[in-house]
Amino acid sequence: MDLGTRLGHLSYSTLVHPGDTWDEMNASLETYVPEVKRRVSPDAPFGVSLRLSGASADRLAGDGPERDRLKKYLSDNDLYVYTVNAFPHGPFKGRSVMENVYEPDWSTEERVAYTTRVADVLADIAADGVEPTIQTVPLAYRPKVTGEAYVELFTRNVLRVVAHLVALERRTGRRVKLAIEPEPFCYLETIEETVRYFTSRLYSRAAAETLSGLADLPLAEAFGALRRHVGIVFDIGHQAVEFDDIPASLDLLAGAGVPVFKLQQAAALWVPEVTDEVVRELERFTRTIYLSQTSELREGTVTRHLNLSDAIAAWRRDPGGAREWRTHFHVPVFLDDLGPFRTTRFALEQALDRHRAQPQSSHLEIETYTWDVLPEHLKTGDITDYVVRELEFVRDRLTA
Repeated sequence: MDLGTRLGHLSYSTLVHPGDTWDEMNASLETYVPEVKRRVSPDAPFGVSLRLSGASADRLAGDGPERDRLKKYLSDNDLYVYTVNAFPHGPFKGRSVMENVYEPDWSTEERVAYTTRVADVLADIAADGVEPTIQTVPLAYRPKVTGEAYVELFTRNVLRVVAHLVALERRTGRRVKLAIEPEPFCYLETIEETVRYFTSRLYSRAAAETLSGLADLPLAEAFGALRRHVGIVFDIGHQAVEFDDIPASLDLLAGAGVPVFKLQQAAALWVPEVTDEVVRELERFTRTIYLSQTSELREGTVTRHLNLSDAIAAWRRDPGGAREWRTHFHVPVFLDDLGPFRTTRFALEQALDRHRAQPQSSHLEIETYTWDVLPEHLKTGDITDYVVRELEFVRDRLTA
């Protein structure tokens, strides 16, 4: 939904629903989204953040009549697509995902082809007057990045996709934008790292020269095209887990001219003080199919663990000393107090207050995809109730 007064479009990520194939995603779109719209935006168009897997992108890119059917369905139901989640290429529900969520990464032809197909689909199905965004992985899982050649390869592949987006805009008049999402344990993690990569790599003279050749652009125009077509997703939960200062991080991005193409509302687990009691309670959050990257602050030093279970194991080997944990496990954004520990809702509120005072992005999205693995005591009502409550919380915080 369009919040107006420069606050942008707000919806929720359909990544929460089954959607590994187009048939699954289409069924989820028709089952859940109209009811959410009825409850939060009954009299105005409601935006859709559409998850497109590799299989779904293949299907829609090659099936014009199906795209036409989708556009008619959206129009008939007062819905519009403004962003696509093209982060997980493969299965995301019902099986272990873990670090496979980043595959294929940006070093591969498969990621390039997948992203360009999504762009072509978006150019056809997105609403008029919207510059749709594609959410993508943070280039690569950090342990795989073995040297400069790997970085150069995935950087060139991003530039190849940008060239495709430039050509797509020439051909269709539709500007589609690529939004790279930093995440713990990936090549892009902190906002400081992200700004350094963008300014030294993607927005460099060398990148502009490469794009100039790939897209047949004058060099001076290539600099502008890079900033128009590639920016970031700022996931508030991810950056809170990284112990990034949220207002300072948004200022850093703005000062460096790195656009936030999507401001993603998410909350993570926050343990202000680790104790035996807290660790016992946290065990129930380790039974998940997703990574649960955990950052530990102890005596001024941040230590990163790939999973919450790794942090717990380290605690049991050496339980002494005060420490704070933040864990990448998406919890409902309206929750703050979880009993023995809390959530990073404080970071979400900081970002929303900053956005209300000075808009940071035209695309907003709530991403809490963990309904299927969320401990039962945190579930209130059904999945529609939970999504509606999240949307109402964010909307009210912004418009009150």
